[in-house]
Amino acid sequence: MKTIGNRYVVVDLEATSTGSKAKIIQVGIVVIEDGKIVDHYTTDVNPHEPLDAHIKELTGLTDQRLTQAPDFSQVARKIFDLVEDGIFVAHNVQFDANLLAENLFFEGYELKNPRVDTVELAQVFFPELEKYSLPILCRELGIPLKHAHTALSDAQATAELLLFLREKMAQLPKGLLERLLEMADALLYESYLVIEEIFRNQSILSSPDLIQVQGLYFKKTAAPNEPRKLSQDFSKNISLLNLEVRERQESFAKEVGLLLKDEPVSLIQAPTGIGKTYGYLLPALSQVKERQIVLSVPTKILQNQIMEEESKHLKEVFRTDIHSLKGPQNYLKLDAFYRSLQENDENRLFRRFKMQLLVWLTETETGDLDEIGQLYRYQHFLTDLRHDGNLSSHSLFVTEDFWKRSQERAQTCKLLVTNHAYLVTRLEDNPEFVSDRLLIIDEVQKILLALENLLQETYDIQSIINLLDKALLEEQNKVQQRILESIRFECLYLIEQFQSGKSRKNILDSLANLHQYFSELEVEGFGELVRYFTADRDYWLEATETSQKKIQISSTKSGRILLSSLVPDSCQVLGVSATLEISQRVSLADLLGYPEAKFVKIEACRKQDQEVVLVKDFHLVTETSLEVYAKEVSDLLVEIQAFQQPILVLFTAKDMLLAVSDLLPVSHLAQYKNGDVHQLKKRFEKGEQQILLGAASFWEGVDFSSHPFVIQVVPRLPFQNPQEPLTKKINQELIQEGKNAFYDYQLPMAIIRLKQALGRSMRREHQRSLTLILDRRIVGKRYGKQIVASLAKEVTVKTVSQSEVDETIDKFLNEL
Repeated sequence: MKTIGNRYVVVDLEATSTGSKAKIIQVGIVVIEDGKIVDHYTTDVNPHEPLDAHIKELTGLTDQRLTQAPDFSQVARKIFDLVEDGIFVAHNVQFDANLLAENLFFEGYELKNPRVDTVELAQVFFPELEKYSLPILCRELGIPLKHAHTALSDAQATAELLLFLREKMAQLPKGLLERLLEMADALLYESYLVIEEIFRNQSILSSPDLIQVQGLYFKKTAAPNEPRKLSQDFSKNISLLNLEVRERQESFAKEVGLLLKDEPVSLIQAPTGIGKTYGYLLPALSQVKERQIVLSVPTKILQNQIMEEESKHLKEVFRTDIHSLKGPQNYLKLDAFYRSLQENDENRLFRRFKMQLLVWLTETETGDLDEIGQLYRYQHFLTDLRHDGNLSSHSLFVTEDFWKRSQERAQTCKLLVTNHAYLVTRLEDNPEFVSDRLLIIDEVQKILLALENLLQETYDIQSIINLLDKALLEEQNKVQQRILESIRFECLYLIEQFQSGKSRKNILDSLANLHQYFSELEVEGFGELVRYFTADRDYWLEATETSQKKIQISSTKSGRILLSSLVPDSCQVLGVSATLEISQRVSLADLLGYPEAKFVKIEACRKQDQEVVLVKDFHLVTETSLEVYAKEVSDLLVEIQAFQQPILVLFTAKDMLLAVSDLLPVSHLAQYKNGDVHQLKKRFEKGEQQILLGAASFWEGVDFSSHPFVIQVVPRLPFQNPQEPLTKKINQELIQEGKNAFYDYQLPMAIIRLKQALGRSMRREHQRSLTLILDRRIVGKRYGKQIVASLAKEVTVKTVSQSEVDETIDKFLNEL
């Protein structure tokens, strides 16, 4: 074999399948020398067997065309001559290299080339991307891909990707490339050769945009630009943002402006789809001159969304100084990461993840780990790398520490964006956080849950078992040993009972036993757990968001925390939502502790682009087993998938979602299985999958604006669980006040949640959606009439049988 220099041979194969019996049907080769594409070659190959329909559709190849193509033996010499003296490059190199090597071997040629995988290189050098398939990389990086799954076109795109990667590497400091090369054994095959080539040719000149501290390279922080003055005229500001002036948005903004002038505490309700975010931000930024504006939104997902969309636009046009603040655990702790780099970790994926982080540090301005595209894949590596909110004066990174920087920026920026969970936690510790500021709370009704979470404590049961195991090895007192063993047994029993779905009585008995055992425990290091398990509280078990096998035990203190008790009087408060009215006898202002708050309502217009369809003869959810109901929902989704429109399915419970996902025979995205909410939203909006199964935040915390048409499916009416702590407490309060907890609170809240769900796909003008409600209680129960009457004020509501669903969808689609 001749000496290998900077010659790369980029190969893509199309085959009859991806399995071990695959046969080559098309070859595409692109040759790169000295950083330039110098040659290309392509040929069809006769597999001597018919193609599957799927392969025909994917590649555009036909049996007739391939019968006229040469056998592989006729082109093997040409292919070997092209690839012999180069570094073999492919996107997912294992498949292409192994298949080509096998076919060449049978013709007497041995392929020993070093291999480079552009998938893995892209993961390292583009850490903020969420998917690394060739079409998605081409779209994100602006690389042409005219005919995907055509061998030469894919090879050409992969070659352009390799050149893009080399260019990205060349922009990095030589010291960083050297560090990456030291860790490059974490890469499969010989992908390090590309980094090595760039390192050899790289000058030692430092980048003007980066600083180096302790061998780590950081992006220099730029000072905020001098802000431009906003007009007092809302329509002028909107026009400067290159957005259309909307009458209802302008009316909303006018009301916000009046409230900001005169009211210390106010609540404003406005319908979805009118552009509320700009509707409150622009008046606030134009009127509130001397004070800081703090904006709190329900979830980190919406916080990220605002920073990526509205905030980005405001920065570009008005140079507004905007900062996003989250809890410390969202940021990388540099000291911990630095220590991890000194350790020779045996886990290849963790070493590769550290390579990604080294590259990411040169790009991030915030250190917010949410910026990393596939973070969910590395959660178990992050436990020791997340910031804990503490910074030693002896830290090697006192100046660069991301959490410290974020705190400092939070003090000086004009607009601070945060989330409800962080806001109430911060207010509990330090109410001065919002003193003399304007606090805007979007989806203000959701802050009730965040306040309730302040009263809750949660422990991972397996972590308790691990602590017990350690104590049992050290404890000498026989009586205390037996108590530790008894506690361990009850913890294991709780996990077994919960996972098997056994009776609630067994779990309650076990919790009572734990109460007794912990009251007798005197082992050092268990003080917090003794206090927790011996308190007079309600306890419950639940699986974590990330794993059905990881079981948590939670408890809540009695009573409720009112927002008014945390917010100082010097803070002006504006609460915003599409759904603030609960019922005639229950006021959100009262639940927040602001009975005197000014309330303004922007009336909702009837939506002509939305339709709600009630399926009157679907299985009755309260009298059908989970398995049977999930199968019925799955069958319906398969049926309506034929319309080739995006389908969002909104569940009220995790177990139902997972049951449907397990039964659904078509490709789809599912919460709890395919990444976090933010990533799922992006993938669904980009059209990666037609069906998305979601719960929790998907009811009200995620907006879908990219799809012109969406079918939404609601398998079960969104009543709150009466055993859920916040609902239970409010129900008890209302009963004590002589009110009807169901009709005055639970039913109105279910209606509110349904309306919020309708708002997920009404984010812009002319967006259309059809919502199927499968829970037939809405047509069979007395309270169902109230739900229908409330929905009918805003959208068209139809009742159909299950056999008429397809016809109804088809008719609505044809009205487009």
